[in-house]
Amino acid sequence: MKNEKNIAILKEMAESVRTCMFTTFSSDDELGSRPMGTAKIEDDGSLWFYTNEYSLKSKEISKENNVLLAYSDPSKNTYLTVKGKAELVDDKVRKEAYFSPFIKAWFPDGVEDPRLILIKVTPEEAEYWDSSSSKIVVLFSVLKAVVTGDTPDLGKHDTMKF
Repeated sequence: MKNEKNIAILKEMAESVRTCMFTTFSSDDELGSRPMGTAKIEDDGSLWFYTNEYSLKSKEISKENNVLLAYSDPSKNTYLTVKGKAELVDDKVRKEAYFSPFIKAWFPDGVEDPRLILIKVTPEEAEYWDSSSSKIVVLFSVLKAVVTGDTPDLGKHDTMKF
């Protein structure tokens, strides 16, 4: 039951943003981040992305499959990081099911593009901050904390395991 709740939170937050900073690790412990659009989040919590099979990120995932996804929506004061394991998946059924016209900009031949491959990220842990309050409410909470010496109430914060 707890995992279903965590997956629901993950899906709601990530789907509302759609684009994350997708961070990979090279073999010499260098970090590489780039914005990527989430193609699909399945009911089991796995996150799917399109990429070029011959890209640097694909090579990095083949050698070191730990990744970090960072979703951010400052207008809603919501933030989400997801740590997980990535794998390259060549699944024509999923390629067709998750494909959108936006992806065609990078892959003009659509799902038939020989470079097109999917990345599946299986989440292991996620951390989120959700202060759906307006910036004025957040600012007031911070100012109140300065005056009273209390910690500001900035909304919900939790770490979730999968």
